[in-house]
Amino acid sequence: MQRTTNGQHAGELSDPPRTKGGGVVPVLAFAGITVAVMQTLLVPVIKDLPSLLGTDPANATWVMTATLLAGAVATPIMGRLGDLYGKRRMLLASLAVMVVGSLVCASTDNLVIMIVGRALQGFAMGAIPLGIGIMRDVLPREKLGSAMALMSSSIGVGGGLALPAAAVIAQHADWHALFLGSAVLGVLAMTLTVLVVPEPPLRAPGRFDLVGALGLSLGLVCLLLPVTKGGDWGWTSPLTLGLISASLLILVLWGLFELRSPAPLVDLRTSARREVLLTNLVSIMVGVAFYAVSLVLPQLLQLPSATGYGLGQSMVVAGLCVAPLGLTMMFVAPLYARLSARRGPKTTLILGMLVIAVGYGAGLGLMSAAWQTVVIAVVLGAGIGLAYSSLPALIIGAVDASETGAANGLNTLMRSIGTSMSSAVIGMVLANTSVRMGSVEVPTMEGFRTSFMIATGAVLIGLVLAAFLPAQRPPRPVLLASSAGDALAAAERAPVAAEAPVRR
Repeated sequence: MQRTTNGQHAGELSDPPRTKGGGVVPVLAFAGITVAVMQTLLVPVIKDLPSLLGTDPANATWVMTATLLAGAVATPIMGRLGDLYGKRRMLLASLAVMVVGSLVCASTDNLVIMIVGRALQGFAMGAIPLGIGIMRDVLPREKLGSAMALMSSSIGVGGGLALPAAAVIAQHADWHALFLGSAVLGVLAMTLTVLVVPEPPLRAPGRFDLVGALGLSLGLVCLLLPVTKGGDWGWTSPLTLGLISASLLILVLWGLFELRSPAPLVDLRTSARREVLLTNLVSIMVGVAFYAVSLVLPQLLQLPSATGYGLGQSMVVAGLCVAPLGLTMMFVAPLYARLSARRGPKTTLILGMLVIAVGYGAGLGLMSAAWQTVVIAVVLGAGIGLAYSSLPALIIGAVDASETGAANGLNTLMRSIGTSMSSAVIGMVLANTSVRMGSVEVPTMEGFRTSFMIATGAVLIGLVLAAFLPAQRPPRPVLLASSAGDALAAAERAPVAAEAPVRR
Protein backbone atom coordinates (compact mmCIF):
# COMPACT_ATOMS: atom_id res chain seq x y z
CA MET A 1 0.00 0.00 0.00
CA GLN A 2 1.33 3.46 -0.87
CA ARG A 3 2.31 5.90 1.86
CA THR A 4 1.67 9.64 1.96
CA THR A 5 4.34 12.19 2.81
CA ASN A 6 3.41 12.09 6.49
CA GLY A 7 3.91 8.34 6.63
CA GLN A 8 0.29 7.25 6.61
CA HIS A 9 -0.97 4.61 4.26
CA ALA A 10 -2.80 6.03 1.29
CA GLY A 11 -6.52 6.06 1.92
CA GLU A 12 -6.12 5.63 5.67
CA LEU A 13 -8.39 7.80 7.77
CA SER A 14 -6.35 9.53 10.46
CA ASP A 15 -7.51 9.74 14.05
CA PRO A 16 -9.18 13.12 14.47
CA PRO A 17 -7.47 15.75 16.57
CA ARG A 18 -8.51 15.52 20.20
CA THR A 19 -8.91 18.38 22.64
CA LYS A 20 -8.01 18.33 26.31
CA GLY A 21 -11.73 18.50 26.93
CA GLY A 22 -11.53 21.21 29.60
CA GLY A 23 -14.47 23.22 28.33
CA VAL A 24 -16.12 20.76 25.96
CA VAL A 25 -17.60 18.49 28.63
CA PRO A 26 -19.34 21.15 30.78
CA VAL A 27 -20.65 22.97 27.69
CA LEU A 28 -22.13 19.83 26.14
CA ALA A 29 -23.55 18.77 29.52
CA PHE A 30 -25.11 22.22 29.90
CA ALA A 31 -26.65 21.88 26.44
CA GLY A 32 -28.06 18.48 27.40
CA ILE A 33 -29.48 19.82 30.67
CA THR A 34 -31.02 22.77 28.81
CA VAL A 35 -32.78 20.45 26.40
CA ALA A 36 -33.95 18.13 29.19
CA VAL A 37 -35.52 21.08 31.02
CA MET A 38 -38.18 21.19 28.28
CA GLN A 39 -39.68 17.90 29.48
CA THR A 40 -40.51 19.13 33.00
CA LEU A 41 -40.85 22.85 32.31
CA LEU A 42 -44.64 22.85 32.65
CA VAL A 43 -45.05 20.25 35.40
CA PRO A 44 -45.66 22.89 38.12
CA VAL A 45 -48.54 24.43 36.14
CA ILE A 46 -49.89 21.31 34.44
CA LYS A 47 -53.07 21.23 36.55
CA ASP A 48 -53.75 24.89 35.62
CA LEU A 49 -53.17 24.53 31.87
CA PRO A 50 -56.87 24.12 30.95
CA SER A 51 -57.78 27.49 32.51
CA LEU A 52 -54.60 29.19 31.28
CA LEU A 53 -55.26 28.10 27.70
CA GLY A 54 -59.04 28.29 27.81
CA THR A 55 -59.62 24.65 26.94
CA ASP A 56 -60.64 21.37 28.53
CA PRO A 57 -58.16 19.04 30.32
CA ALA A 58 -58.07 16.47 27.49
CA ASN A 59 -56.96 19.10 24.97
CA ALA A 60 -54.50 20.68 27.41
CA THR A 61 -52.55 17.41 27.67
CA TRP A 62 -51.51 17.87 24.03
CA VAL A 63 -49.14 20.58 25.27
CA MET A 64 -47.15 17.85 27.03
CA THR A 65 -47.75 15.13 24.42
CA ALA A 66 -46.43 17.28 21.55
CA THR A 67 -43.04 17.65 23.23
CA LEU A 68 -42.80 13.91 23.82
CA LEU A 69 -43.71 12.98 20.23
CA ALA A 70 -41.35 15.53 18.69
CA GLY A 71 -38.49 14.39 20.91
CA ALA A 72 -39.05 10.74 20.02
CA VAL A 73 -39.01 11.52 16.30
CA ALA A 74 -36.03 13.88 16.50
CA THR A 75 -33.52 11.70 18.35
CA PRO A 76 -32.72 9.09 15.66
CA ILE A 77 -33.10 11.60 12.81
CA MET A 78 -30.78 14.23 14.30
CA GLY A 79 -28.29 11.53 15.24
CA ARG A 80 -28.09 10.34 11.63
CA LEU A 81 -27.88 13.90 10.29
CA GLY A 82 -25.03 14.54 12.70
CA ASP A 83 -23.14 11.48 11.45
CA LEU A 84 -23.58 12.67 7.85
CA TYR A 85 -23.18 16.45 8.02
CA GLY A 86 -21.52 17.29 11.31
CA LYS A 87 -22.57 16.73 14.91
CA ARG A 88 -21.86 20.24 16.18
CA ARG A 89 -23.76 21.74 13.26
CA MET A 90 -26.82 19.62 14.05
CA LEU A 91 -26.47 20.33 17.78
CA LEU A 92 -26.66 24.06 17.06
CA ALA A 93 -29.64 23.47 14.76
CA SER A 94 -31.42 21.54 17.53
CA LEU A 95 -30.83 24.30 20.05
CA ALA A 96 -31.96 26.95 17.56
CA VAL A 97 -35.24 25.11 16.96
CA MET A 98 -35.74 24.93 20.73
CA VAL A 99 -35.20 28.68 21.11
CA VAL A 100 -37.72 29.40 18.36
CA GLY A 101 -40.23 27.09 20.03
CA SER A 102 -39.67 28.79 23.40
CA LEU A 103 -40.31 32.23 21.93
CA VAL A 104 -43.46 30.98 20.20
CA CYS A 105 -44.80 29.61 23.51
CA ALA A 106 -43.83 32.78 25.39
CA SER A 107 -45.93 34.93 23.08
CA THR A 108 -49.26 33.06 23.04
CA ASP A 109 -52.23 31.79 25.03
CA ASN A 110 -53.66 29.99 22.00
CA LEU A 111 -53.76 26.21 22.37
CA VAL A 112 -52.82 25.31 18.79
CA ILE A 113 -49.90 27.75 18.65
CA MET A 114 -48.74 26.55 22.07
CA ILE A 115 -48.74 22.94 20.85
CA VAL A 116 -46.65 23.94 17.82
CA GLY A 117 -44.15 25.75 20.05
CA ARG A 118 -43.93 22.82 22.44
CA ALA A 119 -43.29 20.44 19.53
CA LEU A 120 -40.41 22.67 18.43
CA GLN A 121 -39.04 22.57 21.96
CA GLY A 122 -39.23 18.79 22.03
CA PHE A 123 -37.40 18.52 18.70
CA ALA A 124 -34.23 19.56 20.52
CA MET A 125 -34.04 16.18 22.30
CA GLY A 126 -31.78 15.09 19.45
CA ALA A 127 -29.03 17.11 21.15
CA ILE A 128 -28.39 14.33 23.69
CA PRO A 129 -27.04 11.69 21.25
CA LEU A 130 -25.25 14.41 19.28
CA GLY A 131 -23.39 15.51 22.41
CA ILE A 132 -22.37 11.93 23.19
CA GLY A 133 -21.13 11.53 19.61
CA ILE A 134 -19.04 14.71 19.81
CA MET A 135 -17.48 13.51 23.05
CA ARG A 136 -16.49 10.22 21.47
CA ASP A 137 -14.89 11.99 18.52
CA VAL A 138 -12.91 14.75 20.28
CA LEU A 139 -12.12 13.73 23.86
CA PRO A 140 -9.11 11.72 25.04
CA ARG A 141 -10.03 8.22 26.07
CA GLU A 142 -9.21 8.71 29.74
CA LYS A 143 -11.92 11.40 30.00
CA LEU A 144 -14.52 9.76 27.83
CA GLY A 145 -16.17 7.53 30.42
CA SER A 146 -17.10 10.23 32.93
CA ALA A 147 -17.97 12.70 30.15
CA MET A 148 -20.46 10.35 28.48
CA ALA A 149 -21.90 9.49 31.88
CA LEU A 150 -22.57 13.16 32.60
CA MET A 151 -24.10 13.74 29.16
CA SER A 152 -26.30 10.67 29.38
CA SER A 153 -27.48 11.66 32.86
CA SER A 154 -28.29 15.20 31.75
CA ILE A 155 -31.85 14.08 30.94
CA GLY A 156 -32.48 13.36 34.60
CA VAL A 157 -30.37 16.26 35.86
CA GLY A 158 -32.26 18.78 33.75
CA GLY A 159 -35.60 17.36 34.77
CA GLY A 160 -34.73 17.29 38.46
CA LEU A 161 -33.33 20.81 38.59
CA ALA A 162 -36.14 22.26 36.46
CA LEU A 163 -38.88 21.25 38.91
CA PRO A 164 -38.03 23.60 41.81
CA ALA A 165 -36.85 26.41 39.52
CA ALA A 166 -40.02 26.25 37.41
CA ALA A 167 -42.13 26.09 40.58
CA VAL A 168 -40.58 29.30 41.92
CA ILE A 169 -41.13 31.09 38.60
CA ALA A 170 -44.69 29.81 38.29
CA GLN A 171 -45.55 30.98 41.82
CA HIS A 172 -44.02 34.45 41.59
CA ALA A 173 -44.24 35.46 37.92
CA ASP A 174 -46.38 35.08 34.81
CA TRP A 175 -46.18 31.53 33.55
CA HIS A 176 -44.90 32.72 30.16
CA ALA A 177 -41.65 33.59 31.95
CA LEU A 178 -40.91 29.85 31.97
CA PHE A 179 -40.52 29.93 28.20
CA LEU A 180 -38.49 33.14 28.19
CA GLY A 181 -36.13 31.49 30.64
CA SER A 182 -35.77 28.42 28.44
CA ALA A 183 -35.05 30.65 25.42
CA VAL A 184 -32.27 32.39 27.36
CA LEU A 185 -30.79 29.02 28.33
CA GLY A 186 -30.90 27.92 24.70
CA VAL A 187 -29.13 31.04 23.43
CA LEU A 188 -26.47 30.67 26.12
CA ALA A 189 -25.94 27.00 25.22
CA MET A 190 -25.59 27.90 21.52
CA THR A 191 -23.09 30.66 22.28
CA LEU A 192 -20.95 28.41 24.45
CA THR A 193 -21.09 25.63 21.85
CA VAL A 194 -19.86 27.96 19.11
CA LEU A 195 -17.02 29.26 21.31
CA VAL A 196 -15.84 26.02 22.90
CA VAL A 197 -16.96 22.88 21.05
CA PRO A 198 -15.03 21.88 17.89
CA GLU A 199 -16.65 20.24 14.89
CA PRO A 200 -15.45 16.60 14.64
CA PRO A 201 -14.12 15.83 11.15
CA LEU A 202 -15.51 12.27 11.05
CA ARG A 203 -18.39 11.78 8.60
CA ALA A 204 -20.42 8.71 7.76
CA PRO A 205 -20.67 7.69 4.10
CA GLY A 206 -23.95 7.75 2.20
CA ARG A 207 -26.90 10.11 2.10
CA PHE A 208 -29.83 10.97 4.33
CA ASP A 209 -32.66 8.44 4.14
CA LEU A 210 -35.67 10.75 3.76
CA VAL A 211 -38.16 7.93 3.13
CA GLY A 212 -36.86 6.09 6.19
CA ALA A 213 -37.14 9.24 8.32
CA LEU A 214 -40.75 9.83 7.24
CA GLY A 215 -41.66 6.17 7.79
CA LEU A 216 -40.10 6.05 11.25
CA SER A 217 -41.73 9.35 12.23
CA LEU A 218 -45.17 8.18 11.14
CA GLY A 219 -44.76 4.82 12.86
CA LEU A 220 -43.60 6.40 16.13
CA VAL A 221 -46.43 8.93 16.15
CA CYS A 222 -49.00 6.17 15.56
CA LEU A 223 -47.43 4.14 18.38
CA LEU A 224 -46.88 6.83 21.01
CA LEU A 225 -50.17 8.67 20.48
CA PRO A 226 -52.33 5.80 21.79
CA VAL A 227 -49.76 5.06 24.51
CA THR A 228 -49.97 8.60 25.87
CA LYS A 229 -53.66 9.28 25.12
CA GLY A 230 -55.13 5.82 25.66
CA GLY A 231 -56.35 6.78 29.11
CA ASP A 232 -58.43 9.61 27.61
CA TRP A 233 -59.62 7.77 24.52
CA GLY A 234 -60.19 4.38 26.14
CA TRP A 235 -57.70 1.52 25.78
CA THR A 236 -60.15 -0.58 23.77
CA SER A 237 -61.54 2.27 21.67
CA PRO A 238 -61.39 1.93 17.84
CA LEU A 239 -59.05 4.95 17.66
CA THR A 240 -56.55 3.51 20.14
CA LEU A 241 -56.55 0.01 18.65
CA GLY A 242 -56.52 1.38 15.10
CA LEU A 243 -53.45 3.54 15.72
CA ILE A 244 -51.57 0.69 17.42
CA SER A 245 -52.36 -1.61 14.48
CA ALA A 246 -51.32 1.07 11.99
CA SER A 247 -48.04 1.64 13.87
CA LEU A 248 -47.17 -2.05 13.76
CA LEU A 249 -47.88 -2.23 10.02
CA ILE A 250 -45.93 0.96 9.26
CA LEU A 251 -42.92 -0.06 11.37
CA VAL A 252 -42.78 -3.53 9.76
CA LEU A 253 -42.85 -1.98 6.27
CA TRP A 254 -40.30 0.60 7.40
CA GLY A 255 -38.03 -2.16 8.67
CA LEU A 256 -38.22 -4.04 5.35
CA PHE A 257 -37.37 -0.83 3.50
CA GLU A 258 -34.42 -0.09 5.80
CA LEU A 259 -33.00 -3.57 5.26
CA ARG A 260 -33.00 -2.97 1.50
CA SER A 261 -31.70 0.61 1.65
CA PRO A 262 -28.00 1.15 0.82
CA ALA A 263 -27.87 4.06 3.31
CA PRO A 264 -30.52 3.36 5.97
CA LEU A 265 -31.54 5.84 8.64
CA VAL A 266 -31.10 3.06 11.22
CA ASP A 267 -28.87 0.08 10.50
CA LEU A 268 -31.23 -2.66 11.67
CA ARG A 269 -28.59 -5.35 11.21
CA THR A 270 -26.38 -3.50 13.69
CA SER A 271 -29.37 -2.90 15.97
CA ALA A 272 -30.14 -6.62 15.94
CA ARG A 273 -26.76 -7.54 17.42
CA ARG A 274 -27.15 -9.01 20.86
CA GLU A 275 -25.31 -6.24 22.73
CA VAL A 276 -27.17 -3.44 20.92
CA LEU A 277 -30.60 -5.08 21.07
CA LEU A 278 -30.35 -5.99 24.75
CA THR A 279 -28.99 -2.54 25.67
CA ASN A 280 -31.92 -0.88 23.93
CA LEU A 281 -34.43 -3.17 25.65
CA VAL A 282 -32.83 -2.43 29.02
CA SER A 283 -33.08 1.29 28.17
CA ILE A 284 -36.86 0.97 27.93
CA MET A 285 -37.00 -0.57 31.41
CA VAL A 286 -34.75 2.16 32.87
CA GLY A 287 -36.98 4.78 31.26
CA VAL A 288 -40.02 3.23 32.96
CA ALA A 289 -38.24 3.30 36.32
CA PHE A 290 -37.02 6.88 35.91
CA TYR A 291 -40.40 8.39 35.08
CA ALA A 292 -42.34 6.51 37.78
CA VAL A 293 -40.70 8.39 40.63
CA SER A 294 -41.20 11.70 38.78
CA LEU A 295 -44.93 10.99 38.60
CA VAL A 296 -45.46 9.72 42.15
CA LEU A 297 -43.36 11.84 44.52
CA PRO A 298 -44.55 15.34 43.47
CA GLN A 299 -48.19 14.28 43.80
CA LEU A 300 -47.64 12.60 47.18
CA LEU A 301 -45.83 15.67 48.50
CA GLN A 302 -48.51 18.14 47.39
CA LEU A 303 -51.61 16.18 48.44
CA PRO A 304 -53.24 17.76 51.52
CA SER A 305 -52.53 16.10 54.86
CA ALA A 306 -56.30 15.79 55.35
CA THR A 307 -56.16 12.71 53.09
CA GLY A 308 -54.32 10.88 55.85
CA TYR A 309 -51.28 10.16 53.68
CA GLY A 310 -50.62 13.35 51.71
CA LEU A 311 -47.66 15.41 52.94
CA GLY A 312 -49.23 18.84 52.42
CA GLN A 313 -46.18 20.57 50.92
CA SER A 314 -46.14 23.56 48.61
CA MET A 315 -45.21 23.35 44.94
CA VAL A 316 -41.73 24.76 45.61
CA VAL A 317 -40.99 22.45 48.57
CA ALA A 318 -42.16 19.45 46.53
CA GLY A 319 -39.78 20.43 43.75
CA LEU A 320 -36.90 20.80 46.22
CA CYS A 321 -37.60 17.36 47.68
CA VAL A 322 -37.46 15.77 44.21
CA ALA A 323 -34.44 17.81 43.01
CA PRO A 324 -31.89 15.44 44.66
CA LEU A 325 -32.93 12.86 42.06
CA GLY A 326 -31.25 14.91 39.33
CA LEU A 327 -28.38 16.17 41.48
CA THR A 328 -27.41 12.65 42.53
CA MET A 329 -27.45 11.52 38.90
CA MET A 330 -24.92 14.26 38.13
CA PHE A 331 -22.64 13.43 41.05
CA VAL A 332 -22.43 9.70 40.28
CA ALA A 333 -20.87 10.37 36.85
CA PRO A 334 -17.26 10.36 38.22
CA LEU A 335 -18.08 7.28 40.31
CA TYR A 336 -19.39 5.55 37.20
CA ALA A 337 -16.14 6.29 35.35
CA ARG A 338 -14.04 4.65 38.06
CA LEU A 339 -16.30 1.62 38.40
CA SER A 340 -16.58 1.16 34.65
CA ALA A 341 -12.80 1.42 34.19
CA ARG A 342 -12.36 -1.51 36.58
CA ARG A 343 -15.41 -3.65 35.91
CA GLY A 344 -16.90 -2.48 32.60
CA PRO A 345 -20.22 -0.81 31.77
CA LYS A 346 -22.18 -4.08 31.97
CA THR A 347 -21.30 -4.35 35.66
CA THR A 348 -22.17 -0.73 36.38
CA LEU A 349 -25.48 -1.13 34.56
CA ILE A 350 -26.41 -4.15 36.69
CA LEU A 351 -25.26 -2.39 39.87
CA GLY A 352 -27.31 0.69 38.98
CA MET A 353 -30.44 -1.37 38.41
CA LEU A 354 -29.95 -3.19 41.72
CA VAL A 355 -29.77 0.19 43.48
CA ILE A 356 -32.97 1.28 41.69
CA ALA A 357 -34.71 -1.88 42.87
CA VAL A 358 -33.57 -1.22 46.45
CA GLY A 359 -34.80 2.38 46.19
CA TYR A 360 -38.26 1.42 45.02
CA GLY A 361 -38.47 -1.45 47.50
CA ALA A 362 -37.56 0.86 50.38
CA GLY A 363 -39.92 3.48 49.01
CA LEU A 364 -42.89 1.20 49.63
CA GLY A 365 -42.40 1.90 53.34
CA LEU A 366 -40.93 5.42 53.18
CA MET A 367 -43.82 7.66 52.19
CA SER A 368 -44.90 9.19 55.49
CA ALA A 369 -42.64 12.28 55.69
CA ALA A 370 -41.02 14.77 53.33
CA TRP A 371 -37.50 13.78 54.42
CA GLN A 372 -38.26 10.18 53.45
CA THR A 373 -39.06 11.26 49.89
CA VAL A 374 -35.64 12.95 49.76
CA VAL A 375 -34.02 9.63 50.75
CA ILE A 376 -35.97 7.85 48.00
CA ALA A 377 -34.91 10.51 45.46
CA VAL A 378 -31.23 10.21 46.42
CA VAL A 379 -31.13 6.41 46.24
CA LEU A 380 -33.06 6.26 42.96
CA GLY A 381 -30.95 9.08 41.51
CA ALA A 382 -27.77 7.13 42.27
CA GLY A 383 -29.11 3.98 40.65
CA ILE A 384 -30.62 5.70 37.60
CA GLY A 385 -27.43 7.73 37.18
CA LEU A 386 -25.28 4.59 37.07
CA ALA A 387 -27.69 2.85 34.68
CA TYR A 388 -28.07 5.83 32.34
CA SER A 389 -24.30 6.38 32.32
CA SER A 390 -23.65 2.79 31.25
CA LEU A 391 -25.97 2.81 28.23
CA PRO A 392 -23.96 5.02 25.80
CA ALA A 393 -20.72 3.17 26.62
CA LEU A 394 -22.38 -0.16 25.80
CA ILE A 395 -23.77 1.23 22.53
CA ILE A 396 -20.52 2.93 21.50
CA GLY A 397 -18.56 -0.24 22.20
CA ALA A 398 -20.81 -2.15 19.79
CA VAL A 399 -21.00 0.13 16.72
CA ASP A 400 -18.61 1.74 14.28
CA ALA A 401 -17.46 5.27 14.99
CA SER A 402 -19.38 6.58 11.97
CA GLU A 403 -22.65 5.24 13.45
CA THR A 404 -22.30 6.82 16.91
CA GLY A 405 -24.90 9.55 16.47
CA ALA A 406 -27.59 7.37 14.92
CA ALA A 407 -27.01 4.50 17.36
CA ASN A 408 -27.19 6.73 20.43
CA GLY A 409 -30.20 8.49 18.91
CA LEU A 410 -32.00 5.15 18.73
CA ASN A 411 -30.97 4.36 22.30
CA THR A 412 -32.30 7.72 23.52
CA LEU A 413 -35.52 6.95 21.64
CA MET A 414 -35.81 3.67 23.58
CA ARG A 415 -35.60 5.61 26.83
CA SER A 416 -38.32 7.95 25.58
CA ILE A 417 -40.54 4.98 24.77
CA GLY A 418 -39.94 3.74 28.31
CA THR A 419 -40.97 7.05 29.85
CA SER A 420 -44.06 7.12 27.61
CA MET A 421 -45.06 3.64 28.71
CA SER A 422 -44.46 4.61 32.34
CA SER A 423 -46.59 7.73 31.99
CA ALA A 424 -49.45 5.77 30.40
CA VAL A 425 -49.45 2.78 32.73
CA ILE A 426 -48.90 4.64 36.00
CA GLY A 427 -51.33 7.36 34.97
CA MET A 428 -53.93 4.65 34.39
CA VAL A 429 -53.15 3.02 37.76
CA LEU A 430 -53.44 6.30 39.66
CA ALA A 431 -56.67 7.19 37.86
CA ASN A 432 -58.28 3.80 38.52
CA THR A 433 -57.38 3.85 42.23
CA SER A 434 -58.36 7.47 42.87
CA VAL A 435 -61.07 8.44 45.35
CA ARG A 436 -63.29 11.50 45.41
CA MET A 437 -62.62 14.15 48.04
CA GLY A 438 -65.05 16.99 47.76
CA SER A 439 -65.22 17.97 44.12
CA VAL A 440 -61.93 16.40 42.99
CA GLU A 441 -60.46 12.95 42.45
CA VAL A 442 -57.20 12.32 44.32
CA PRO A 443 -54.72 9.42 44.01
CA THR A 444 -54.60 6.93 46.85
CA MET A 445 -51.67 5.44 48.72
CA GLU A 446 -52.62 2.12 47.13
CA GLY A 447 -52.07 3.71 43.71
CA PHE A 448 -48.69 5.13 44.72
CA ARG A 449 -47.49 1.79 46.07
CA THR A 450 -48.76 -0.07 43.02
CA SER A 451 -46.84 2.38 40.82
CA PHE A 452 -43.65 1.68 42.76
CA MET A 453 -44.22 -2.06 42.38
CA ILE A 454 -44.64 -1.65 38.61
CA ALA A 455 -41.34 0.26 38.47
CA THR A 456 -39.66 -2.47 40.52
CA GLY A 457 -40.98 -5.09 38.12
CA ALA A 458 -39.58 -3.15 35.14
CA VAL A 459 -36.17 -2.98 36.85
CA LEU A 460 -36.17 -6.73 37.50
CA ILE A 461 -36.96 -7.40 33.83
CA GLY A 462 -34.10 -5.07 32.92
CA LEU A 463 -31.75 -6.96 35.25
CA VAL A 464 -32.56 -10.25 33.53
CA LEU A 465 -31.92 -8.68 30.10
CA ALA A 466 -28.67 -7.05 31.27
CA ALA A 467 -27.39 -10.40 32.56
CA PHE A 468 -27.37 -11.70 28.96
CA LEU A 469 -25.21 -8.85 27.64
CA PRO A 470 -21.97 -10.30 26.24
CA ALA A 471 -18.75 -10.09 28.20
CA GLN A 472 -16.37 -7.38 27.06
CA ARG A 473 -13.43 -8.01 24.78
CA PRO A 474 -10.23 -6.06 24.19
CA PRO A 475 -10.69 -3.28 21.62
CA ARG A 476 -9.78 -3.81 18.02
CA PRO A 477 -9.64 -1.47 15.01
CA VAL A 478 -12.96 -0.54 13.44
CA LEU A 479 -13.32 -0.40 9.67
CA LEU A 480 -15.10 2.60 8.19
CA ALA A 481 -16.49 2.50 4.67
CA SER A 482 -15.67 5.50 2.50
CA SER A 483 -18.21 7.16 0.21
CA ALA A 484 -16.66 5.19 -2.64
CA GLY A 485 -17.36 1.96 -0.82
CA ASP A 486 -13.73 1.19 0.14
CA ALA A 487 -12.93 -0.23 3.55
CA LEU A 488 -10.53 2.23 5.21
CA ALA A 489 -8.65 1.41 8.37
CA ALA A 490 -9.51 3.87 11.12
CA ALA A 491 -8.22 4.32 14.60
CA GLU A 492 -10.70 3.01 17.13
CA ARG A 493 -12.59 5.86 18.76
CA ALA A 494 -14.30 3.74 21.39
CA PRO A 495 -13.36 3.96 25.08
CA VAL A 496 -10.61 1.76 26.41
CA ALA A 497 -11.47 -1.87 26.95
CA ALA A 498 -12.43 -1.33 30.56
CA GLU A 499 -14.98 1.28 29.59
CA ALA A 500 -16.80 -0.24 26.63
CA PRO A 501 -17.03 -3.69 25.12
CA VAL A 502 -16.32 -4.08 21.44
CA ARG A 503 -19.00 -5.76 19.37
CA ARG A 504 -18.66 -9.42 18.59
